[in-house]
Amino acid sequence: MSDYIFDVSEADFDRYVIENSHHKPVLVDFWAEWCAPCKALMPLLAKITEDYAGEMLLAKVDCDAHPGLTQRFGIRSLPTVVLFKDGQPVEGFSGAQPESAIRELLAPHVSAPVIDSEATDIGAQAEALIAAGNLATATELLQHALTDTPDDRLWLLLASALAEQDLLTEATEALSRLQDKDANRQAINGIKAQISFRQQASDLPPRESLEQRVASNPSDSEALYQLAIIDLAAQQAEQALPRLLTLLQQDRGYADNSPQRTLLEVFDLLGNDHPLTIEYRRKLYQALY
Repeated sequence: MSDYIFDVSEADFDRYVIENSHHKPVLVDFWAEWCAPCKALMPLLAKITEDYAGEMLLAKVDCDAHPGLTQRFGIRSLPTVVLFKDGQPVEGFSGAQPESAIRELLAPHVSAPVIDSEATDIGAQAEALIAAGNLATATELLQHALTDTPDDRLWLLLASALAEQDLLTEATEALSRLQDKDANRQAINGIKAQISFRQQASDLPPRESLEQRVASNPSDSEALYQLAIIDLAAQQAEQALPRLLTLLQQDRGYADNSPQRTLLEVFDLLGNDHPLTIEYRRKLYQALY
């Protein structure tokens, strides 16, 4: 919160929104605690409001706590953002939006802001959406942003989001759009591994049948390896890595040394600084030497 950002309720909405809007525009953010896109949008709205340095206010309405305001303004989906001016709603939008679109909407109604030279981190918004499982919203946000400002970090996030939706051809295409492939080599290799694991998993038997095979025969290398691939496709590296290490220890040369090669792919996917990478790189070294 700041001098320009505040919560409003049914009791004080008219005082803080309607009355204030006769002096300066008031942007109203209708949100709820359970709404992941709402949480991703909030930091962007706050930054834009701060950039306007008092030329616009931001009021936040928790729709679960104040359902009367939801009904009063016909709010049908969250997040919904409405701009009030001279006591009336004049603009609005629903869903996550990139900064450029929000600023374009506000421009006719708000005096020119003082804009920080550092660009808003669209990537942080997308990462929050992806972490919350809102892959389609993250994809839409990234695709919109990339039409205005091509950026390697955003292409990487888009490729990862597409891969998680099994849009594997589109994910590969997104990787091809990176400008500096050398600087992003590890991240590219990680997403390529992500794509490969999902491709492989699509052709494998159901998890239940593979688990039954391993339970009846712990030395069933094929079932153990295929289970690890299914785990990796579901981003469950903490389950896949012990399976791969066990397989390497009991059948190192399985499928042309696939256990070791796959472990290295997982390290690329997780990154060098990930705790699992650090732990299992050490275990791999011990098993090999």
